[in-house]
Amino acid sequence: MSGQLNKVSIERYSRQIVLKDIGIVGQKKISNAKVLVVGAGGLGSPVAEFLSRAGIGSLGIIDNDKVALSNLHRQSLYNTSDIKKFKVHAAKEKIKKINPNTEVKTYRIRLSEKNSKKIISDYDYIVDGSDNFSTKFLLNDFCLKFKKTLITGAISKFDGHIFTFDFKNKKVPCLRCFFQESEISDDILNCEAEGVLGTVAGIVGTIQANEVLKKILGIGQSLDGYIFILDLLNLNFRKVRLKKRKNCFCK
Repeated sequence: MSGQLNKVSIERYSRQIVLKDIGIVGQKKISNAKVLVVGAGGLGSPVAEFLSRAGIGSLGIIDNDKVALSNLHRQSLYNTSDIKKFKVHAAKEKIKKINPNTEVKTYRIRLSEKNSKKIISDYDYIVDGSDNFSTKFLLNDFCLKFKKTLITGAISKFDGHIFTFDFKNKKVPCLRCFFQESEISDDILNCEAEGVLGTVAGIVGTIQANEVLKKILGIGQSLDGYIFILDLLNLNFRKVRLKKRKNCFCK
């Protein structure tokens, strides 16, 4: 998408262009940005929606699942008529209605070591909305290798975690510095087993989208090297610094 803004685009984004930290120059940066969203579920839905509303020029979406009835309480891109449709197809249809200027590319696949390099290399910012640690570690490793910015989210019950890793900065720790593969289970990310309040997914995904926009614009305080922990049942919020783990391959 071209970085040029016409009269209609200026009106569409006028409420954020007026912000002194954005302006026309910042809006052009957003319009030229390429973002990949991995997982079009509870986190990926608000991420894709709000990034398209903000004017992201190129948006990639990866998911191989179909919309189910049980998704609808938290996955805001879908409605009842989308049940049994592939999520990427329904998401693209919705996003094009929200903002036809956003170029949407869909990948109806499960991310793997074989296809990761080819897909990830086309994008500047990677948003992890996956629900399993194998995908999260895969994204972590490839983004580290190719010096991408990775914004990771996780939700369970009433809680959310958000990480930002700008791997162009060699001092930033990685996801493996925080989670040890041998000590974790996908059960803690399993909404079917553990449950999750729908609003938790919306809040965490929206914060992920906000972190992407801040990175594109180079504004505000970054979450680089931190984990943002949200307890939305008791309204407790913490930002905890992460340290590089000894012997981690990101050292």
